[in-house]
Amino acid sequence: METIYSEKHRLRDAQTELYGGELVYPFERPSRMDYILDRLNTVKLGSITAPDPLDMVPVMAVHDAGYVAFLERAWPDWVAAGFKGEAIAANWPARRMAQTCPDHIDGQLGYYALAAETSITEGTWAAARAGAAVALTGARRIQDGARGCFALCRPPGHHAAFDMYGGYCFLNNAAIAAQNLRGAGLARIAVLDVDFHHGNGTQDIFYDRDDVLFVSLHGEPQQTFPYYLGYAAEIGIGAGVGYTLNLPMPPGTGFDAWRRALGTALDRVAEFGPDALIVSLGVDTFETDPISFFKLRSADFVTMGADIAQAALPTLFVMEGGYDITEIGVNTVNVLEGFLSR
Repeated sequence: METIYSEKHRLRDAQTELYGGELVYPFERPSRMDYILDRLNTVKLGSITAPDPLDMVPVMAVHDAGYVAFLERAWPDWVAAGFKGEAIAANWPARRMAQTCPDHIDGQLGYYALAAETSITEGTWAAARAGAAVALTGARRIQDGARGCFALCRPPGHHAAFDMYGGYCFLNNAAIAAQNLRGAGLARIAVLDVDFHHGNGTQDIFYDRDDVLFVSLHGEPQQTFPYYLGYAAEIGIGAGVGYTLNLPMPPGTGFDAWRRALGTALDRVAEFGPDALIVSLGVDTFETDPISFFKLRSADFVTMGADIAQAALPTLFVMEGGYDITEIGVNTVNVLEGFLSR
């Protein structure tokens, strides 16, 4: 299986994350990719290829133009305002406040942020662009007939909504890839999100559409980020009714229960009958992940990959979360090897 990867992800090297009332070194860090690359090379999974130049057309088809312009100028505007640290949102248009984007960068951060943990740094925009290019190149491989491809994206993307960033995400790589496949003529695309955290951004982008199915297995949102989206009652609106399926699970969920939910998800994918499958691949369901509460073990990820392969669809894996740094490589590649074993 070919892996698409860009070294430009290292341009995003944030030093601060708001966590538990403290500013800590982010859980989402450049070294995550090093462990995955090392494992890919150890098992000789396949070639590792640089992405094609970024095509902004599918990006602009799933993201608000004002939001994209904000991401591009946020860091220079923050510096120009005289701030010394990394750009972190401190104000929001909360309930009963005007939903108007301010002129000042301090207000704009809160207007476009869905959470305060994610800072914007000097290299954030360039890294986000590179991540989107990785996903788009992977989508083209699927379009050209590949059975499977791995888009090793960083920063991740599934929390990035139509016009909001957060959860370490700025551009929604999986959604951009799905839109690109639709634009290339594929009639139906399914997005299967197996990250521990709900893919709120992907849901937001496709919530009123019937050409892209979104299915997510995740931690119960009453107990974990993103808290305000990912409930089972959310099934879509308008033309999209019935094309969102959320399968939230409680703290302590082990692989048996998780795998049953995956079976439900794959049944819905089969019913939908897509031309291709995009997997938002997070391995933060691992039992020792520091910001999650599922109990999957390394061997379970092999089974996960094999189960996904049974869908018998051209499949693009798009990297999302996973924060047990020392085990992320093994767990990620286990999914890919399990997929290839079928």
